[in-house]
Amino acid sequence: MKIYPDNSVILAPLAGFTDLPYRSSARRHGCLFAFTEMIDAGSLVFGHGKTLTMLKRGKNETWLGVQIVGSEHEILKKAARIISQHDVNVLDFNLGCPAKKVVRKGEGAALARKTEEAIRALEILIRNSQVPVTVKTRIIDEIDPAPTIHLVKMLVEAGAAAVTLHGRVMSKVYSGDVKFKIIAAVRENVKTQLIANGGVFSSSTYAELRTGTGCDCVMVARGAMGNPWIFDEIMKDADFYPPTSDELADEILMHVSDMAELYGEEIGMRISRKLMIDYLKGRGYPGELKNSVCKIKTLEEMRPFLDDVRLGPSPRFKKWVEANPAAPRRLTA
Repeated sequence: MKIYPDNSVILAPLAGFTDLPYRSSARRHGCLFAFTEMIDAGSLVFGHGKTLTMLKRGKNETWLGVQIVGSEHEILKKAARIISQHDVNVLDFNLGCPAKKVVRKGEGAALARKTEEAIRALEILIRNSQVPVTVKTRIIDEIDPAPTIHLVKMLVEAGAAAVTLHGRVMSKVYSGDVKFKIIAAVRENVKTQLIANGGVFSSSTYAELRTGTGCDCVMVARGAMGNPWIFDEIMKDADFYPPTSDELADEILMHVSDMAELYGEEIGMRISRKLMIDYLKGRGYPGELKNSVCKIKTLEEMRPFLDDVRLGPSPRFKKWVEANPAAPRRLTA
């Protein structure tokens, strides 16, 4: 049984981003399958209030996955049991995070390099979870597919219900090209559902990843930052119309208002600053407008900023977009 229907486009678990307001924004634009932020298993077990907030599911979320990262067996066991008490569809085990603070603890992508240890940890999650357990990991070698094939085969034999494979090695983090051939070789050699991940920022890069890997399903990560319309774009392709500057401002307001409601206005506005900047990136807005975000402390103070967003990007950027109609993150005049 497949975890995802064919042709699914999945919002990746993004630490510090994919909370309920972020997912709600993506779902307004066609995202059906989405994950919580990556959750540290230890923080979950020891009951940190912020961590439990990450498990909050929206009333209209028809599908929700939870991803955890960790390596200590007893903590993973307890974390799986806690998650099983919540309304989730999938528990995903992170074996791909390249962040230094994760790798230093021997977790994430570092744990994937120790195949036997990774398998034992996965087996503990599977035994203690009431929902299917999947894995998100990275390729091991950029040239030789054999090590990655071996890893994924072991994960599948241990009981992984599906595997998402990021096409870059741990040391490259998010730089360099995605190794389509390695992902394709893994897909040809494993029987479980394989989801391709890496480098999707538009409908064209989505098509390249699908064609290059042969995977039916794709996971979108950084390409959704400040651009929830990417799900509409992928689904509609040639029929997609980018948002207008008014629609961009409206989406920012809805997203940030949801943040203020969930976290309280003071905290919600503070952690929303990075989101507001993400919405402007690559859309031709001046640096001064992006810099002004750091001074916004309330929803009321955000209104002048939104007024400037509604004015649209610079004339120079508009001319550039006319000459580059396939550019990602463009706006409709």
